[in-house]
Amino acid sequence: MAAAGFWDNQDQAREVIAESNRLKSWVDPWNELDEKSSELVELGALLEAESDDDLEAEWLDEIGEIERHSESLEVRTMLQGSDDHRGALLTIHPGAGGLESQDWAEMLTRMYTRWAERRGYTVNVLDLQPGEEAGIKSATLEVSGDDAYGYLKAEKGVHRLVRISPFDAQSRRHTSFASVFVYPQIDDTIEIEIDDSDLRIDTFRASGAGGQHVNKTDSAIRITHLPTRIAVQCQQERSQHKNRATAMKMLKAALYERALEEQEKEKAVFESTKTEIGWGNQIRSYVFQPYTMVNDHRTELKVGDVNKVMDGDLDPFIEAYLKQSAGQGDGN
Repeated sequence: MAAAGFWDNQDQAREVIAESNRLKSWVDPWNELDEKSSELVELGALLEAESDDDLEAEWLDEIGEIERHSESLEVRTMLQGSDDHRGALLTIHPGAGGLESQDWAEMLTRMYTRWAERRGYTVNVLDLQPGEEAGIKSATLEVSGDDAYGYLKAEKGVHRLVRISPFDAQSRRHTSFASVFVYPQIDDTIEIEIDDSDLRIDTFRASGAGGQHVNKTDSAIRITHLPTRIAVQCQQERSQHKNRATAMKMLKAALYERALEEQEKEKAVFESTKTEIGWGNQIRSYVFQPYTMVNDHRTELKVGDVNKVMDGDLDPFIEAYLKQSAGQGDGN
């Protein structure tokens, strides 16, 4: 990067810097872990020669911290898919059940937002369709940061909620479903060919929050890719032009993911482990009553603190899924 003429081609220079930063994000943590481990080995030898209760307690705490960091790095090495290093687009849709399912979809949206914030990722709401009374009809989040897609791909599927519905006057227990789709964030290095004649573009008046200007103009955009029937929409910006650009970005990501899935269907290993996204094939159940439990049906990992999970503590489920997938040779 210090070479003469490095910045002559700025696009190429930015790509080199981005790749350099990505490699550093792997090398630096391992170097820090190695250095810290060496220090603890020396401290352990010192404690053998001369006992010190306070120093030993600190030494044990540091060892525990090393183990946690080591496990985190181990999990990260499982992100070997070609797109795992990318950011992610995450779309949430309620299932059958009306108001209850729409509320569940909103709860999941908050859960993933909290998870992303915990990891230091940037979350941008690309589209949010509020329900008439409560909850949402759909939401699309852009989660930007290294390896976001690699982690969030573990969340693709149907999520099931069991609770006493706050919308039921008789306080009966309800079961609701919502689906989560995850696509890799694509950039200009990935070419997705889209024929304009294959697109139907509709404009409509934005709904929900956003101010008088948003609600009084046809600024919202819906783009339908006719050959695949994939439809995306965006209404977050006041500018129709900006909404259209964002919707095209969402469509390209969806088409790219579809192309990847078509390729993977040809692989026997993928076919044997694939879970179809469909009602009744939930990947995880969240039970609030009569007991509290979050159960991942793929890994059989169970966590009793459902509120902690809903506050974004998803790493145990993601890590269990990645470890299982690595053991099965699934690089997706």
